[in-house]
Amino acid sequence: MHQRGATLVCLLAAVSLGTAQRIVPLSHAVDVLTPASSLPARFGAQLVEPIGCAQTSTGDYVILDRRAHTLYGVDAARTTMRKILQVGFEQGQVVQPGALAVSRSDVIAVSDAPAGYERIQYFDANGTFQGGFYLKAKATPRLVAGRVMLNGAGSMQFTGTSFLVNHPESSSLIQEIDLQGQERRRIGTLRATGLESDPAVHLAMNTGIPLVDPTGGFLFVFQAGVPAFRKYDAAGALVYERHIEGVELDDALGGLPTMWARPADTLPIIEPLIRTAAVDARGTLWVSLTRPYTYVYDAAGDKVRTVQFRGTSLIAPTSLTFTRNGRLLVTPGCDEF
Repeated sequence: MHQRGATLVCLLAAVSLGTAQRIVPLSHAVDVLTPASSLPARFGAQLVEPIGCAQTSTGDYVILDRRAHTLYGVDAARTTMRKILQVGFEQGQVVQPGALAVSRSDVIAVSDAPAGYERIQYFDANGTFQGGFYLKAKATPRLVAGRVMLNGAGSMQFTGTSFLVNHPESSSLIQEIDLQGQERRRIGTLRATGLESDPAVHLAMNTGIPLVDPTGGFLFVFQAGVPAFRKYDAAGALVYERHIEGVELDDALGGLPTMWARPADTLPIIEPLIRTAAVDARGTLWVSLTRPYTYVYDAAGDKVRTVQFRGTSLIAPTSLTFTRNGRLLVTPGCDEF
């Protein structure tokens, strides 16, 4: 379900101005989407800072609450909510969670960072521990949106047989890690930034979101600096790179700093321009800005749509996931579009 925004008169509108006509460019059109269903208010009131929502093959939902350090389950009819995982440093518990993913076989993966050390654990739908491991490097807060660290295990994606994370310290954009925590391979070389003389900033500008393309291969979305994304084939070879551009980004791009002065021995904390992204079953890429706009790109990398999500007010997504029937789940409200 969706309605056209006020700026979208038609796909290419001609507006009469006396004898002249003004053409409204397609790139300026914004579709305003309204949810087909939403989490009941009584459940939403129990959540503190939801950062992930996904659906299992049974239609049930799982919701990760960062500040409550809790994973919740909601039945398909959205009538009951229960705790699946609760706060704790021990195996089978979560603390300071950063990302949620559900495989096609309904294995639930959660990344967290107890005592600053990045960890990935995976569970069945009832929360029974299946396995887990710590990543070799300690969490480095390079890219932060609010209180949420987006890099490292915070960028975790789950294929069902391996995990994808972004650790530019590895000199690659994507690390693929097996279920035991061992590196399988590295995908994608770091982009040139012109900031190589400041390694911390250079690495931050290579921070982003690794994604599995259901039609084959991988995508990587750069979140800091000049936003862009790359497509890789299944073997890890680069297919194309595209810049992420739009009028909604123009002033932010014009104001990007070129230097990050800071005390010695400190890391730059850089605010991203891209908050989250997801790929649908057709290979269409949805990229949400930190502002309440989402750009949509087809499988060839061409921008085809700009959308906003509106519930009771405009929604700035903290995560995007797709259900088995192609619906889009948007956090923080677990709204279904």
